[in-house]
Amino acid sequence: MNRHARLSALLDLMGEAGHVDAVAVARQLDVSASTIRRDLNYLHDQQLVTRTRGGAVATTISYDLPIRYRSAGRRGDKARIGEAAARLVGVHDIVGLNGGSTTTEVARALAAREWPDQRTAPLTIVTNAINIAGELTVRRHVKLVMTGGVARAQAFELTGPLASGTLAQITLDWAIIGVNALDPAAGARASDEDEAQVNRLMVERAGSVAVVADSSKLRARAFAHICPVRDIDVVVTDISADPGTVRELRAQGVQVVLA
Repeated sequence: MNRHARLSALLDLMGEAGHVDAVAVARQLDVSASTIRRDLNYLHDQQLVTRTRGGAVATTISYDLPIRYRSAGRRGDKARIGEAAARLVGVHDIVGLNGGSTTTEVARALAAREWPDQRTAPLTIVTNAINIAGELTVRRHVKLVMTGGVARAQAFELTGPLASGTLAQITLDWAIIGVNALDPAAGARASDEDEAQVNRLMVERAGSVAVVADSSKLRARAFAHICPVRDIDVVVTDISADPGTVRELRAQGVQVVLA
């Protein structure tokens, strides 16, 4: 297991239990206890955990962690969802992307796609996600627009009046939105109200809206409302999606793509 996978596993365990024991985790991950202690020291230096005698405990920081520290769990599903969502986008489209592990996969798929003329910018991406901007800024065939705003301490998304002010002045062909929960009755939802506000404005400024969500997000619950199902044109999810939920979404006129 490489270091990135170990760090992701440690943060997952920390999020579930609130604490970890270095010796127990070392046995679980089949590595030495000294390796786990070094990993915990690194996470402590990053202020993601607090070291204790024999292990570590969760900090007061929410475990809505930046993408680089999140688990690679469901990475295959999310990559397929990203590729399927990228195929919705046409040449010269203007695409809004919010932050999240699944929209990051959408951004990667769009960046890797073969466009008619790589010397120009056949695609414009508007995002409030710092990590997505970091990956796309070196892509000459992508025109990148950042919303501005205030960076949340727990995530890579910019929120607040500066982000909202930018979005209020532009028009999108597509808003491709990652969510924390999607329910046929409750609609699309996020865990944070400030992120939900930016996501909502992206939806309002877009000609078409796609929600990208792995099947674990379907019928889940989350704090803040983004938009009702009637505002969503396409849902891209994985083949493990509950058939009943898929039928309900389709009955409301939503195109559901199973990746």
